[in-house]
Amino acid sequence: MRLSRAFIPTIKEIPSEAQIASHRLMLRAGLVRQTSAGIYAWLPLGLRVLRNIERIVREEQNAAGAQEVLMPTIQPAELWRESGRYDDYGKEMLRIVDRHEREMLYGPTNEEMITDIFRQSVKSYRDLPINLYHIQWKFRDEVRPRFGVMRGREFLMKDAYSFDVDHAGAVRSYRGMMLAYMRTFQRMGLKAIPMVADTGPIGGDLSHEFIVLAPTGESQVYYDASFEGVDYLTGGKSPNLEKFFADITSRYAATDEKHDPAKWADVPEASRREGRGIEVGHIFYFGTKYTKAMNAAVAGPDGKMFHPEMGSYGIGVSRLVGAAIEASHDDAGIIWPDAIAPFKAAILNLKNGDAACDALCESLYAALSGDALYDDRSDRAGVKFNDADLMGHPWQIIVGPRGAAAGKVELKRRATGERVEVSPEDALAKVRG
Repeated sequence: MRLSRAFIPTIKEIPSEAQIASHRLMLRAGLVRQTSAGIYAWLPLGLRVLRNIERIVREEQNAAGAQEVLMPTIQPAELWRESGRYDDYGKEMLRIVDRHEREMLYGPTNEEMITDIFRQSVKSYRDLPINLYHIQWKFRDEVRPRFGVMRGREFLMKDAYSFDVDHAGAVRSYRGMMLAYMRTFQRMGLKAIPMVADTGPIGGDLSHEFIVLAPTGESQVYYDASFEGVDYLTGGKSPNLEKFFADITSRYAATDEKHDPAKWADVPEASRREGRGIEVGHIFYFGTKYTKAMNAAVAGPDGKMFHPEMGSYGIGVSRLVGAAIEASHDDAGIIWPDAIAPFKAAILNLKNGDAACDALCESLYAALSGDALYDDRSDRAGVKFNDADLMGHPWQIIVGPRGAAAGKVELKRRATGERVEVSPEDALAKVRG
């Protein structure tokens, strides 16, 4: 994309309404614009990041055996009355009456709808297990939406729902999703730690929230440093889920709500880490809560009907954009992890009109195809440097007249600020990884 033609409305001023770094930088870098309280339009640069996150989430869900569906945003109220949640959910639910006086709602979550789809379609235990997911917009009418996309009213979420024959099967599904989540966050370049969460009336220990470490996080967290060295991308196509789960749950990790000073004391002092964190995902086992309430039953091996065991698995796709910025930025702007950056590189032409600069920039732009943002504007070099740092592309390829004449470019790594003079070919190789 050529910056001279791109719709990336950056702003220099710090927005007065933005209280945290991600909100400020998303507005300043032209990623989003607010349309009403807690609701944002995603502009081209922000949408590219959102789509990159979606892609990684989708790939890992598919690899874990989940199947993608797409459920509507508007749901009939009678499904929620069946589950007993319609009156209990409170004012966060946006309730609607259509022209035929039918009560509807804008879905804040999808347990009821997926259970209804399941009961219409699955009749035998032979069809289990099934895990269905979608990536869809949700709406929760927060009393005080704030912090930009971190706590908005409308948000993009991946939610998955597993159906199993028995508890043992539900545990396998749960562990498989936990591994998929750890792989997902690692691929995004984010340091995420699973922490035991409340399970409500279900009890047990099958509820975990996934916390991305960030100085401005809403939760105080305590964890064993050994988490930081685990590589979740190894293990092949048939990982040992029991071993994985035992390893993960043997390491201490807790938010302040679940922190146990006695267990914390058992962690070697050199391995104790404390900080702040942002919740970006939650997985939860809830047994037959919805299948019983909504009479979603299938025939077992003996012909008798039974209610399958369920779990749900959420990832805040739009929230991850804000969380990634909170975890990785500096005074100059965003520092995107490579995997989710809107562009791999920014090409900065420091002297438009210079034949050598123009020719070299055009060749680099063509070679990187859709992976580069070419700053072909006639602005001063300082403006181009500032905007490139603000937008946070992992690499900057800087082309000036002296270097271009010598067949060299300057390559800057955004995360470290390191700048080296290299050949165009070496710059392309670095950017492509």
